Amino acid sequence: MQAEYQRHQLIFKRPGGTSRGVLTEKETYFLYIRNGEKKGTGECGIFRGLSYDDVSDYEEKLQWLCDHINDDYEALKQQLLHYPSIWFGYEQAMQNLKYGDHIYFPSDFTEGRNSITINGLIWMGNVDFMKEQIEYKLEEKFKCIKLKIGVNWDEEKKVIDELRKTFPKNQLELRVDANGAFSFEKAKVVLDELASLDIHSIEQPIKAGNWQDMAVLCAQTPTPIALDEELIGIIDPKQKQQLLETILPQYIILKPSLVGGYSGSDEWIALAERNNIDWWITSALESNIGLNAIAQYTYTKKNPMPQGLGTGALFTNNTPSDLELKGDQLWFAN
Repeated sequence: MQAEYQRHQLIFKRPGGTSRGVLTEKETYFLYIRNGEKKGTGECGIFRGLSYDDVSDYEEKLQWLCDHINDDYEALKQQLLHYPSIWFGYEQAMQNLKYGDHIYFPSDFTEGRNSITINGLIWMGNVDFMKEQIEYKLEEKFKCIKLKIGVNWDEEKKVIDELRKTFPKNQLELRVDANGAFSFEKAKVVLDELASLDIHSIEQPIKAGNWQDMAVLCAQTPTPIALDEELIGIIDPKQKQQLLETILPQYIILKPSLVGGYSGSDEWIALAERNNIDWWITSALESNIGLNAIAQYTYTKKNPMPQGLGTGALFTNNTPSDLELKGDQLWFAN
């Protein structure tokens, strides 16, 4: 086999606001593995400022993988343990090499017989911008919407309150994502206020790494808590188990590019289910290549909850899409 990679800078159509700042572009890398006439494509979706493998020698390690592409699977996995997005790109490319024609996991999804329910994502911004996005998602018949919060909670709460007056819990599921924006004391107040608004869950109310504080919040919260950034950089299975047993969250959220790909996600799912913790899968601003690979994997997991899969519509220079969104249903349309 031979391998090579290519860097690609994705440009946002409109800056995306989060509590960590405004995103205008997203760096990513495509990995190509060839075996004779066959070719497999994967995406190493590094997320600068968030990925565990946001390190200075990232491209060197990617080149190392290309140079050692014929090494044993387990040997490669050990070498790439601290580079989850590179490992995920390798897993994708090898799956695609096996099946070809944009296929990673053959299923009723890739045959066009079934779809995946997704949530609609609302980016941060001023109230009018958030309302504009919400109105669009409602017109598209989304039944689950996720709002980014944590920049101006008082204003954000007004938006949610207004939304709830029109759309009760049985008509619209609302999730919020704080990206660790709140202090421990502020989080307790926000969790109470969210409960009065019938919010499904809040992602990462406080910064990752504060296990004991998060455990207290999860034990006492009237609003279910989902761990997101908390999982990043936790590699050892024993430490994963320790984290879940210590915090006992209501949910965990799996971004394959950030938690070690298919194998890393499988490990987290097995541990979560052993501890009666629910979960769902989310993309992390990958191009359409990575999004397709994540969607096909997600379908095989048969999780009935709305999944956090993007639609590839955020970027001006995305790759061609194999996916099509009809309402809140994501279909494979190759």
